[in-house]
Amino acid sequence: MLSTHRGAAFPSRTSRVLASVALGAAVVLGATGCNMVAPQATTIQYSPAEGTNIADFGPVTVRNALLVANDDGSAANLLAALVNDTDQDETIKIGVGGTTQSVDVPARSAVSLGFEGVDPLLFEGVDHLPGTYATATFQVGADGAEQSIPVLDGTLSYLADFVPDES
Repeated sequence: MLSTHRGAAFPSRTSRVLASVALGAAVVLGATGCNMVAPQATTIQYSPAEGTNIADFGPVTVRNALLVANDDGSAANLLAALVNDTDQDETIKIGVGGTTQSVDVPARSAVSLGFEGVDPLLFEGVDHLPGTYATATFQVGADGAEQSIPVLDGTLSYLADFVPDES
């Protein structure tokens, strides 16, 4: 006589379904679980440009700062956006290669060195070849910062007009 009793060797339909669901959940969790422990690249803030953002050190923020140098590295133009979010005019002093220049930044506005009708700052005696980094200092009142900024050449077409003449 045939027995209709299911033994341990034949799991029930419900237990097979539950096992399949558990296995599917384990696969999904295993395939996507790395997002729980690994940093997500899309949440990291960075400057998607050639220049460097200078950490907030005072009332004026420096964005996308870079130098465009001539071939022998004797002179370079500084390009940057200087942003003043305060209610008073500020003056920022920028130093590169032993020379310091000042730029006035009106309240609640930005000055784009090299763009929007504003000339870049020319620094002579920089002595940094394109492809290297130069140390620049930024100071507003008592607040200041020192940062390495990239030195580029005119290879990129939109930077070609900013290459200074050979000294």
